Amino acid sequence: MMFDRRYCKALAVCTAICVGMIVCASPALGAPVRKDRFYYEKRGEVVWEVPTDRPIIALTFDDGPNPAQTNEILDLLKQHEAKCTFFVVGKRVKAFPDVARRIVAEGHEIANHTYHHTYFQAPSSERQVQEELELTEQAIVQATGQHSVLFRPPGGMFDERLVTVANGMGLKPVLWSWHQDTKDWIRPGVYRITNKVLRNAHHGDIVLFHDFVVGKSQTKQALETILPELHKRGYQFVTVSELLKHATK
Repeated sequence: MMFDRRYCKALAVCTAICVGMIVCASPALGAPVRKDRFYYEKRGEVVWEVPTDRPIIALTFDDGPNPAQTNEILDLLKQHEAKCTFFVVGKRVKAFPDVARRIVAEGHEIANHTYHHTYFQAPSSERQVQEELELTEQAIVQATGQHSVLFRPPGGMFDERLVTVANGMGLKPVLWSWHQDTKDWIRPGVYRITNKVLRNAHHGDIVLFHDFVVGKSQTKQALETILPELHKRGYQFVTVSELLKHATK
């Protein structure tokens, strides 16, 4: 009888473990869905790049505006008739509203990059996310008279709560093509920045640059090669919002 009781108990435990494994592994039984890039892209809630047959690329600039660096880049973009998207930090818009106004006046897109360049560690605080985005929107509207429709979280750090809050405010989260992170903010050298973009250029790319870098920026010098070379290859430089309009279904 002792053997039977032990055998039955062991059998019951094994059965419970097996059933638990089946339940956890079965999507039909409500297993948690892995919320990775594929999940958010499929739902259209976060953008990394845009599938398109057209030779168009979106150059984006983070962390400005900055009177020296942003204006130098704007001068160069004007020479090459390139339209781009600037993800601005709210406190810098507040400090340099004239530069923000110039961005918009010259046909570029201005977008939200938080007020204090806040890194949202998961789990993010809904109140903090909303406050950062609202303060930045207020600064953008005060400086330019326009609302933004795009948002880029600093460092590309996000979770579901941040995505939900941003989309609820009418701000589409936009990151960048994984093969087009120039890392210009660490000043790796003009050649490395240039080579990163030109070697990897594809239709629908979203390229990450910065128009505010601590120390001597290498971004403008790299753009002096990147812009004419991509033009030569037949590429057109558009804002992220314009790029989204040309997504293949």
